[in-house]
Amino acid sequence: MEQNFAVSGGKRLPLLLAVLGAWQTAYADETVLPEVKVSAERISPALSLPSIAAAREELARVPGGAGLVDVDAERNGRQATLADTLGMATGVFVQPRFGAEEARLSIRGSGLQRTFHMRGVKLMQDGVPLNLADGGADFQAVEPLAARYVEVYRGANALRYGATTLGGAINYVSSHGRDASTPAFLARLEGGSFGYGRAQIAAAGASGDLDGYVSLSSFRQDGSRDHASQDAYRLFANAGWRVSANLETRFFLSDVHSNSELPGSLTRAQLQSKPRQANASSVSGDQRRDIDLTRLSNKTVWRSGEQRLELSAFYAKKKLFHPIFQVLDQANEDTGIEARWLSDAPLFGRPNRFTLGVAPTWGRTDEQRFVNVGGQRGAKTDASLQKASNVDVYAENEYGFAPGWRAIVGAQWSEARRRLDDSHVPAGQADGSFDATYHGFSPKLGLLRELDDGMQLYANWSESFEPPSLGEMSNLVINAGLKAQTAKTVEIGSRGRLEGALPVEWDASLYDARIRNELLAQMLPNNATATFNVPRTRHQGLELGFTAELAKGLSWRNAVLLNRFRFDNDPVYGDNTLAGVPKSFFKSELTQRFSAGYYVSANVEVSPQSYPVDLANTLYADRYTLVGLKVGKEVKKGLGWFAEGRNLTDEKYAATTGVILDAKGKDAAQFLPGDGRAVYAGLEWKL
Repeated sequence: MEQNFAVSGGKRLPLLLAVLGAWQTAYADETVLPEVKVSAERISPALSLPSIAAAREELARVPGGAGLVDVDAERNGRQATLADTLGMATGVFVQPRFGAEEARLSIRGSGLQRTFHMRGVKLMQDGVPLNLADGGADFQAVEPLAARYVEVYRGANALRYGATTLGGAINYVSSHGRDASTPAFLARLEGGSFGYGRAQIAAAGASGDLDGYVSLSSFRQDGSRDHASQDAYRLFANAGWRVSANLETRFFLSDVHSNSELPGSLTRAQLQSKPRQANASSVSGDQRRDIDLTRLSNKTVWRSGEQRLELSAFYAKKKLFHPIFQVLDQANEDTGIEARWLSDAPLFGRPNRFTLGVAPTWGRTDEQRFVNVGGQRGAKTDASLQKASNVDVYAENEYGFAPGWRAIVGAQWSEARRRLDDSHVPAGQADGSFDATYHGFSPKLGLLRELDDGMQLYANWSESFEPPSLGEMSNLVINAGLKAQTAKTVEIGSRGRLEGALPVEWDASLYDARIRNELLAQMLPNNATATFNVPRTRHQGLELGFTAELAKGLSWRNAVLLNRFRFDNDPVYGDNTLAGVPKSFFKSELTQRFSAGYYVSANVEVSPQSYPVDLANTLYADRYTLVGLKVGKEVKKGLGWFAEGRNLTDEKYAATTGVILDAKGKDAAQFLPGDGRAVYAGLEWKL
């Protein structure tokens, strides 16, 4: 007789069948069971948030540098800065400027001189931009612990997201209630050196057509230096409604409050003698960066057969109180919408994918500047209304013209407007108003060869386009006459995984970018920055990430960057090296995992060569090596923990530096010390 039982949850089905089958055998002579239909209901993935497996499949289609960071795998240690999450991501250089949330983040030399308010990379959450309309982005807008994974598209490989910057795009994809790997409830506590403490509680669930996720986190630390305390709290939440099997809409809410003291830069001599001290002017001016940000966005996905339509929109409101050389007081509002259509319909009987998108954004900034009187507003020095708008239209076609071969052709047209109306012009100072419009066309060609063993070979050629941000244009020292940065880039590479006695997984890219009018920044004597165009520069490099499984449970993970960023026959600087980033950078981690989730991990970070701080190449940051150790236990449910030691040799080093034109061989206050020896520990409870 056929037996059918209706149950919810596929994992319970075999047990129920076994028990009921045994019961039926024991009582077969006494009872005749009625016929019941068997069905196993499973929660299907969210349409608006692809699973990590689906994301890996998409990345494998890219004919160029692209990778994924599994955030769950990074939770086995402290998670306080972007470097904690992205530090081992192939092709990403990220260094906090003083153990802080803000950092120098660069891909292929993008935003090379920025150690705050990132530029040159499109930063996204769930495919929706986090950048302001003028291209700048705040690191404080991100909560890595609320993400399931992070996609990194290097260079023009980010065209599928409408990004044409030199650096590409970074996309944080949120956890959600339909993801089986997301705990129903999670609580996490971290603590350690320099008064560090971090806490997170999160919950997720699904009921019928509705699902949701919410994360609330807090963070504080005194910092490894004087005048370097930070505190923040973040609320990240999303709620999805599956209207039908082929239609889903999801709303996202972020609320961020972040306060940071700024200890400033030291001379190299000060760094070597007393790295914990703060710059005197930073203390006297009570320099800080305080941000309040609220962001609401929506993503709606509809699919029909081989067609897929994605619609998104966002609104963000930010307040910035920023006493530095002056007190900057800003109120920002940014909005944007995007429509992206994808078709997987075959072309001439061969596999094909066509993508078409349009994404307009608008931003408005009310800015007032004051004399800095001990960190408070003094006399008003300037006031302006700043507006930015962009329209990006992009298309990409991927065609499988032969077995194992795919060709990609794409392009983006962009229009960007930057306007500033100066409403307060002090006597003797020029009116800083401007109105500039930039246009760019960015084509891309790519070829990907997939071999039978899973290895991929690829090559591509692309052009990039990047207009200046309002902050760069509104500096009255170097005013609004900035040009857009453009580049032509050639890339070749390979990725894949080879099984066998020594399984190895790798991601490697070689690139050569010839840049016109690169936007470079320099630090001024009053700690302000000024941006200028360089007629010709050249960025070349190797991006390499590889993991080898040396023995059962023993893995060796590595990230290598080789950078050759230089001027190209410049009338002032010749072929000098561009300042601010090491020529080579290496991170390695050896991890042994045992049964029941225990692990021991040793790691090293090496900057093996000194690198210039000034464009004239007369002042250098020293090389360094950092050693760390982690132990802990990972669990899917229940209590996990970790203990971690960093910079165990207590190395005195510059995590990153400012950039100036010409130090003339003299020491200068441009060095930002990294954290000294530190110990951290954490607990995480999952249900």
